[in-house]
Amino acid sequence: NLPIFEYAPLQVKQAITGMGKASKEQVAYFLQKMYGITNLPKTLDATDAVAVAFCHMIKSAHPTIKGEYKNWSDFIKKNPDRLK
Repeated sequence: NLPIFEYAPLQVKQAITGMGKASKEQVAYFLQKMYGITNLPKTLDATDAVAVAFCHMIKSAHPTIKGEYKNWSDFIKKNPDRLK
């Protein structure tokens, strides 16, 4: 009964490094420097797993806002009751 979350590689890299096209080495470097992790796993696949965990932590702390709007017309169309 555990919820499952999925993140695309670009999302993970963006969350950790700020760049969606970062290399595995860059992701490991950012994890180590930005989060003060001294004992990162030696393999890059393991650091990818750590990155996914951090990505989930970041995304959970800052959930995306649902109901995004393209412009004022889109807002009004989706919220007619708020028009005065």
